[in-house]
Amino acid sequence: MSSTPLAGRRVVVTRAADQAGDLAALLREVGAEPVIVPLIEIVAPADDGRALDASLSQLDTYDWLVVTSPNGAKRVAEALTSARAASPTLGLRVAAVGSSTSAALGGTAAPDLVAARQSAEGLLEVFADGPGRVLVAQAEGARPTLVEGLIARGWAVDVVVAYRTISTRPSRGDMLRALAADAVLFASGSAVVAWHEVFGTSTPPFVVGIGPSTAMAADKIGLKIDVVATDHSLGGMVKCLLTYLGDSD
Repeated sequence: MSSTPLAGRRVVVTRAADQAGDLAALLREVGAEPVIVPLIEIVAPADDGRALDASLSQLDTYDWLVVTSPNGAKRVAEALTSARAASPTLGLRVAAVGSSTSAALGGTAAPDLVAARQSAEGLLEVFADGPGRVLVAQAEGARPTLVEGLIARGWAVDVVVAYRTISTRPSRGDMLRALAADAVLFASGSAVVAWHEVFGTSTPPFVVGIGPSTAMAADKIGLKIDVVATDHSLGGMVKCLLTYLGDSD
């Protein structure tokens, strides 16, 4: 196979501007041209994080802290590291929905449990039964699947909003470049919704979603996703491009 199997392919990256770099780099490694069109922005909760801070100050009262995304992980990592440093015998265990979320926590806040299948359903498959207390740090408006599943397993669950995702509007030039691309990658359901707000159901010829939650969001609004990454990660989406659009010479 060519060292640049996606040479000449233009691929839309819809992640927030400050988070687009990693995916753009992966695309360049295989010869693709990233078309960076940020459609979302990650911002603080509506209360500027006061509820999150209050919950994180009481980590010693919980048996588990569950983080559901890299964005949430970044917002709890410092408090978790500090809590573990202040109390080496802290009994709190940490669970992450997938390897990307685990990596975002960093070494000193490394989780005790990581879902191999990177979804709420995947974490529930490996999470033990209660009783006990669980703090779930997640996005505003997150699906209730994980929380409901933990409650059904006998846990007392507190939920705190770690961040919000808001839509941004691209320039007309970026809109034209996006629709003229060969493919678009959606790394979250929020990006799917934001795309629909701007473009409706019009897309480049090939559409990749990072996982089942993203595919569900697309299906709900009638936006067609051609392939959902088996490995629900940025690298997994690039592998999809290589499989379906790559030069095999």
